[in-house]
Amino acid sequence: MKKILLAALLLTGFAGFSQLVINEIEADTPSTDVMEFVELKSVTPNFSLNGYVLVMFNGTTNGDAATSYLALDLDGYTTDANGIFLIGNSQVSPSPAIVVNNGAIQNGPDGAGIYLGNASDFPFNTVATTTNLIHGVAYSNSNTVQPTALMTAMNLSGFTNENVNGAAATQSIQRKNDGTFEVKPPTPGMPNDGSGVGSNGITIAVAPSNLVEGSGFNVIFTTQTAVAADLAFSFTLANGSFTTGDYTGSLTAVIPAGANTISKAFQLTDDTVDEGDEIMKVSMGSVPSGYSKLNDNVEFRVHDNDYVVQPWGTPLNPTYGLASSTAPTGYYASLEGKSGAVLKQAIQDIIANPAVVRKQNYGDVFDILKEADQNPENGSEVWLMYVEQPRSKIDYQTGTSGAVGFWNREHIYAQSRGGFTNGTSSTANGIDNWDPTSADDILAGHADGHHIRAEDSPENSLRSERNYGVDYNGPAGTAGSWHGDVARAIFYMCVRYNGLNVVNGDPANDPDGFIGDLATLLTWNMSDVSDDFEMNRNNVVYNWQKNRNPFIDYPLLAEYLWGSHAGETWFAALATSDNPEVKVGLYPNPVQDQLMIAGLPSGTIEIFNVTGSLVFKSDFTERTSIQVALPSGMYVAKISSEGKSVVKKLLVR
Repeated sequence: MKKILLAALLLTGFAGFSQLVINEIEADTPSTDVMEFVELKSVTPNFSLNGYVLVMFNGTTNGDAATSYLALDLDGYTTDANGIFLIGNSQVSPSPAIVVNNGAIQNGPDGAGIYLGNASDFPFNTVATTTNLIHGVAYSNSNTVQPTALMTAMNLSGFTNENVNGAAATQSIQRKNDGTFEVKPPTPGMPNDGSGVGSNGITIAVAPSNLVEGSGFNVIFTTQTAVAADLAFSFTLANGSFTTGDYTGSLTAVIPAGANTISKAFQLTDDTVDEGDEIMKVSMGSVPSGYSKLNDNVEFRVHDNDYVVQPWGTPLNPTYGLASSTAPTGYYASLEGKSGAVLKQAIQDIIANPAVVRKQNYGDVFDILKEADQNPENGSEVWLMYVEQPRSKIDYQTGTSGAVGFWNREHIYAQSRGGFTNGTSSTANGIDNWDPTSADDILAGHADGHHIRAEDSPENSLRSERNYGVDYNGPAGTAGSWHGDVARAIFYMCVRYNGLNVVNGDPANDPDGFIGDLATLLTWNMSDVSDDFEMNRNNVVYNWQKNRNPFIDYPLLAEYLWGSHAGETWFAALATSDNPEVKVGLYPNPVQDQLMIAGLPSGTIEIFNVTGSLVFKSDFTERTSIQVALPSGMYVAKISSEGKSVVKKLLVR
């Protein structure tokens, strides 16, 4: 939720110290916003927060109004011995009493207010008000961009610029005892003036950190200094689907007097159920006065050893012919004998048919990708396209962009180029909830699974809206196993949606609806032909959207629309899918020099290279060797007999 505007304004009104105030705000932390927090302070220590709610506001939204984007009930909480109460990301230390997602606290120009009431009084986009307001702030990171609408609505005056020292990402805005504010290094969990009661901090660790079902591990608690008397406390490990049945061990700990650490041994249950990877969360119970939790609710991945393995390979180790197309009989029959613009329109009539095709939303895309991009070697993981490596399905990113170690949703036809940014809801509602769509429904491209892939979050951010082949060719040192995949996704988008185009070069000066480079993508389409991984994902997305990517089923179609066969008449027998009426074997495959054909008494074999050029032609009879002298590489063999043809992939070593 990080905002582009960089500004920081803070209230200098409310100079009188109310019973409860917003004491410190850190809204802009380095790189990925993982250490943001809001700190409250009460006049008296151990103050009950029952009846209060913290509301975060956008500085200006919905025209000239300032509206809420987050509300947190404070019922059931109290401030600590210093009158401090901390709300923030999980990496903030000491551990916040209320943990919010990374990036949840916006950079600004925005604001916050403490109100009497409940979170239900402030649903999303509630207009800011002074009614029941106890204390409020407004912030941004620039003197020139101020949340004026919010300041007016909450009757705030004056501001403090978080970037006044040129270090907004490493400093916070802090209330002084006289009610004014200053900017300096953050002091979460402690009074801003350095006073207050000190505490002995407790840290949680787990060893080993790589947890696999059936293995043992230790949870280790360590204090900053040795404890004067026995320190006893409880803790939990359960979290969501990870329950008490997934481990054995005691959930109470005692650090003995004179020591500063205790290690508790646990054993992970080795069952036979494929539950997928899970997250174990170590959460401490209450600790005595004089102690604080330097971290808490710490998450550790537990990898399931009962994962599914598919018979086909990853894109790095591709296989062919093991994943069969689920296209209904006759799905592409209307394309036969067509060419040029008529052929393109016929394809669109199939894949954008408003009576058949479904529009899912962006929230559903995570579920689509967990199935479509599943790592064939481990069903608990997704395969990340550009970086060519797997990652646990549970490590998907829902907050700010670029989070290291997480994966997210990569739009192959960049959102900004397609003109469909935020075109659908981000709240998943399942495969059975969908909207009708058409070729003119460009916003459906925001959640179209045929061009969205699981990808490493930082690499996704790095690619941005760059054109393939022109200024983006993937991470250095990778094999490019995704080249054909992105080509076929781009081709699909340019037929599925009116207004989308693929052109040669870099369409930097073109408006939305243009992406490049066509020449590169045509080459990639033929040099990295569709494999079983891609066919399987085509089947999965078809199950959700009720349309297919025809360029996966028939990669040569691209050549008939944009390439060397543009304008020529299309027949499915020219494609790289077997004709089911012709049963023929081609072996050995891969071949070195001699090739044999089984299943036909006689006929003709034609071999085409990846650009579609005929490089070999010969008559044959069954089980007679054919001398083939071709350079190593991928080819397409068309075998014809008695008026019928079949096309097969052929690898020459």
